[in-house]
Amino acid sequence: MEPYTLIIGCSVIIICSFFFGEVSKKTNIPSVLMLIFLGIGLQYAFPFMTEFDLGDTLKTLGTVGLIMIVLEAALELELKPEKYLPIAKSFFIALVGLLLSTWVAAEILKYLIDGMTTLSAWLYATPLSILSSAIIIPSVTELRPDKKEFHIYESTFSDILGIMLFFFLAGQLDHGGQSDHAGGTGIGSFFGLTGLTVVLSLLAAYLIMVVFQGIKSHTKLFLLIAVLLLLYAVGKKFHLSSLIIILVFGLVIANVKLFFRGPFKRWLNLRKAKHIYEGLHVITMETAFVIRTFFFVVFGLTIAVASIFSLDVALVSGLILLSIYVIRFVLLRLFVGKDILPQLFVAPRGLITVLLFNDIPETALVAGFDAGILLFVILGTSLLMTLAMIWDKQRTGRAVKESKSNPVGYTAYQAPRVRETEPEVLVP
Repeated sequence: MEPYTLIIGCSVIIICSFFFGEVSKKTNIPSVLMLIFLGIGLQYAFPFMTEFDLGDTLKTLGTVGLIMIVLEAALELELKPEKYLPIAKSFFIALVGLLLSTWVAAEILKYLIDGMTTLSAWLYATPLSILSSAIIIPSVTELRPDKKEFHIYESTFSDILGIMLFFFLAGQLDHGGQSDHAGGTGIGSFFGLTGLTVVLSLLAAYLIMVVFQGIKSHTKLFLLIAVLLLLYAVGKKFHLSSLIIILVFGLVIANVKLFFRGPFKRWLNLRKAKHIYEGLHVITMETAFVIRTFFFVVFGLTIAVASIFSLDVALVSGLILLSIYVIRFVLLRLFVGKDILPQLFVAPRGLITVLLFNDIPETALVAGFDAGILLFVILGTSLLMTLAMIWDKQRTGRAVKESKSNPVGYTAYQAPRVRETEPEVLVP
C-alpha cells in the first residue's frame, strides 16, 4: 500500500470517528459500534485488506489503548470522603459480577462445547465477563453524574480485576493447575504479587512526580507517557498486574493533595503538579481517541461475519447473554435499588475481551470453540446498551419537555392585617 494512500485512509478513518462521536452525543449510539461496522464495511469495499495479517497490529493497538483508557479513567477519579462509599460499592459489584458471570459462562461453555475442561472453560469465560471501559466511558457522558461516576468506577475495576483473573488462570494452566513453589502460581503467591505491584506502583508514582516537577522542557508529557508504557511492559515481563501501575499513577496525580501530605508535602509543587495533570489529561484523551478508533476498525476488518449465523453459536451466546443480565439485575437491585435503568444494560464487552482472547495460551486452545461466540456477545451487549441509552435519552427528553410545559406558578402573597380594637376597660 502506497504511503499516501495509507495516510489518506487513516485520515478519513479519524475524521469519520470524530463525526461518529458527534452522532453518538445526539443519539446515544456508541461510536465504538459504528467503528466496528465501518471495519466490517471495509472488508467488502476493499477485499484485499483482509489479506494482511492484522493480529499483531490489533494486539499492539489494544494494549496501548487499554493503558490510555485506564489512565484516562484514573485521572477522572477524585478520592474524597464522600466518594469512598460509591467507589467501594462499584468495586464490590464489579468483583462479584465478574466472578459470577465467569462461573456461569464457564459452566455453559463446559457443557455445550466439546473439549472444554473446567480450567479452560474458566479461561475462555473470563474475557466474556469483563466490562469494556473503552466502550462505556465515552458512552455515558450524558448520563446523570452519579450514574456516570458509577459506570466509570465499575468498568475500570472490571478491566483490572478481569485481567488479573485471566492471567492467574493462565498461570495455573501452564503449571497443570498446581502451585509452583519456586515461582508461585497459587492464590497466596497471586495476592503477594498483587500487593507487591501496588507498593512498587506507589513508589514509582512518587518518584515520577518528583522527577517530572523538576523537568523544565515543554516536551516532557510524551516522555511521561513513554515512562508509563515502559513500566507497564517491564511489569508484564515480570508477570505483575501492570494495569495497577497505571491506575495508581493516575490516582496519585489526580489527588496530589491526598497523597502528598505530612512529610511528603515538601516534595510537592502544587502549581507544577497541576500543570502536569492538565497536560496529561488532554494528551491521554486525544491518544485514547486515536488508538480506540483504529483498534475497533481493525477489529471490524478481522471479523468473520458469517460465523454469527451458526445455530450453535447463537445458542451458546444467547445463554451467556442471558446469564450476564440476570446476574447484573440481581446485583444492581440489591446494592443500587430500584433505579437501575439504563445501568442494567450498560455492560458491553469489547477491547479487553478481544485482547485476552488473543492471549489464550496455545496449550489451552479448544478447537470446538467458535470465534463467532466472541463476536455475538460483543455485538449483542453493545446493541442492548445502545437501545437502553436511546430509551433513557428519550425518557429524559420527555421529562424535560413535560416540566417546561407545566411551569411552576406564582401566587401573590398578602401579609395578614391586624384589626385594631379599643382596649377593654376593666371596672372594679
